[in-house]
This record gives sequence, C-alpha cells and structure tokens, in this order.
Amino acid sequence: MFVFQNGFSDAQTSRFGSNGEARKCLFSGKRSADCNISDSPLRIQKKFKDGHTQVVRHDLQSSFHIFKAVETLESRNMIADGSRDYALPTIPGQQRDLRSISPEVMADVVSGHYNYVFSDVTIVDCRYPYEFEGGHIKGAVNLFTRDGVNALLHKPVSGDKRHVLIFHCEFSSERGPKMYRFLRSQDRELYKDQYPTLLFPEMYLLHGGYKAFFNKFKVISIEFLV
Repeated sequence: MFVFQNGFSDAQTSRFGSNGEARKCLFSGKRSADCNISDSPLRIQKKFKDGHTQVVRHDLQSSFHIFKAVETLESRNMIADGSRDYALPTIPGQQRDLRSISPEVMADVVSGHYNYVFSDVTIVDCRYPYEFEGGHIKGAVNLFTRDGVNALLHKPVSGDKRHVLIFHCEFSSERGPKMYRFLRSQDRELYKDQYPTLLFPEMYLLHGGYKAFFNKFKVISIEFLV
C-alpha cells in the first residue's frame, strides 16, 4: 500500500479525498452564530485587559475626585461633610490630619460656652478604665476599644444642631488619634453611597490629652474634673 507524505494511506485518501476534506472531517462542528472568527485567544486577552484598564482608570478617577473634595474641605476649614465651618478654634497639633483643640477651648466646652452651637458634645476618653477611674474630664465617656467607639455610630443623634465628638487619651499621641481615625473611616464606610454625608462630620482631638488638661486646670478641678 502506498502511503502519501501527508500521513494518509490511499484507502484513507479515497475516504476523505483531499487534505482539505480531511480537515473538514476532523473539524466538522459548526461555528456558533455568536462566535466571532476574529476573536483569537490573543484578541480576547487584549479585550479583557482593555476592559480591566478602563475599570481601573474609572476607579482611580473616582478616588482622585474624592481626594480632591476632601482636600478642598480641609483647605476651607470646613467640617468633613462640607456643610459648615468648624465651630471650635483649632490649633496645629502633632497629628496634622486631625483637628486639635487646646485645653482652654476644652474648658470652654465643658463650661457650656458652646451650648448655643452644639446640640450635644461627647468627650471620648480612650484611656484604660483604671486610668479613667483615677480621674477624668467632667462628662467624658470611657471608650477604649474599637467596638465601643463603633457603637457611637449606632446610637440616635438628636437635635437640629451639631453633635460633636472630642477624643483624647493620656497624651493624645496614640490611642486617642487612632480611635478618631477609626471612627471617621467607619463613618465614611457607613455612608459611602451618600458621600460626603457623615453622622459625625465634626470631631476634634484634645491637644496634649488628659495630662495637659489636668496640669492646666487642676487648681480648679472641681469645675472641670471628676
């Protein structure tokens, strides 16, 4: 039997005919109507990459716009939802991304000098319980865990004025700033579909913490300290 170079015997050749007919027999399935002949694996991969790039580009643009919006709010001394200016005078602090107030301003808040502006003020003492029980600012609440701080977002906020939060720890250098940032990030996540809406758009950090406040007002502690 004579065998052709294409790998088919004369019997096979008579069955399939030419090489082209053999290919038709091997690939006899019909092409799907929605299958584009130009969609080679390389083209498909390129299309996927192009689509992915467009999504990434869109996400980056969205992030950039949010970043610019926040930057604008900060540069204009506006609270985090852009609705109004900060009510309390702030000072440059060690935590540059946070709004800090002096012990003197804190004393004014505790004395009620800003009651006409605020519907409520929550002083968040982030120290450990034994520190808190050893002495704290009048009216402060002791929230030293993330769960405790996060619970603030699930309590009803009353009044048509402002509900302000003021964070601090012993020196306002570690725990206080961390809890401040944590609550803001949780607040942002909670209202991400309504940006820049926030439950607590106005928050402050007590500069120097409880230590600075105590040293400043320990002589008249009956009025400000417990």
